Amino acid sequence: MKKNDDIVFSTSVTTRTPRPGEVDGENYFFVDIEKFEDMAKNGELLEYAFVHTNYYGTPKDFVFNEIEKGEIVLVEIDVQGALQIKKNYKDAIFIFLIPPTIDELKQRLTNRGTETEEEINVRFANAFKELDFVGEYDYFIINDKVEQAVHNIETIIEAEKLRVKRHNDIKREILERRNN
Repeated sequence: MKKNDDIVFSTSVTTRTPRPGEVDGENYFFVDIEKFEDMAKNGELLEYAFVHTNYYGTPKDFVFNEIEKGEIVLVEIDVQGALQIKKNYKDAIFIFLIPPTIDELKQRLTNRGTETEEEINVRFANAFKELDFVGEYDYFIINDKVEQAVHNIETIIEAEKLRVKRHNDIKREILERRNN
């Protein structure tokens, strides 16, 4: 994404082992299962799910603190997490990224070289099932060319910023601009 001062990316919590080059607190917050379960039990996660072979979740405080500051928070989550958030937070916007083909998805998973064949098969099967839920999302983007997909996401964000419902007092905002 191009430099956009009001967009921040949420960092997920996971129980999986870090991949080579990943940094705790930057790519993910890596925790053990006991810590993750405590976070879930204590309501510290906006959403959480068992995905593929590990737990993943989104820290609630981070997201709400950033929103309170006026930031747009992008959260990269699977369908399970998206449905949890959609149920509890009606103003959230959901974008479903779709691979151009199922064969391309399998190729991308294989080319990463970070998962075993078994993990790739689990991810592939889950991704195939998740396609059934695309209708639950507000937008979909075919993730064929990275630059185009990023442009489409940025376009959606810009359009959402202009929704009237996001401006509680549009008349006051207009008058303030006129008087300044």
